[in-house]
Amino acid sequence: MTKADIVEAIYEKVGFSKKEAAELVELVFETIKETLETGEKIKISGFGNFVVRRKQPRIGRNPQTGEEITITDRRVLTFKPSAVLKEALNQPQ
Repeated sequence: MTKADIVEAIYEKVGFSKKEAAELVELVFETIKETLETGEKIKISGFGNFVVRRKQPRIGRNPQTGEEITITDRRVLTFKPSAVLKEALNQPQ
């Protein structure tokens, strides 16, 4: 599913104009992005949690040469689905 698909679904189900639906989708994603950039956790009830975690630097290997390299510290985004979402995904169809 793409952002355009989400806009289309909102247009059809809610009745907003396509322009309003697109603005709404952009606003939601921009708010999520800004919140995650500050390191805050996002919890969407019935869907799951988005958490930014810090990974420590570590030693890795170049798979082509076998040479050891240092992998720098960085922040990574993780998602943990809620029990409700897990259950919905595992329903027989």
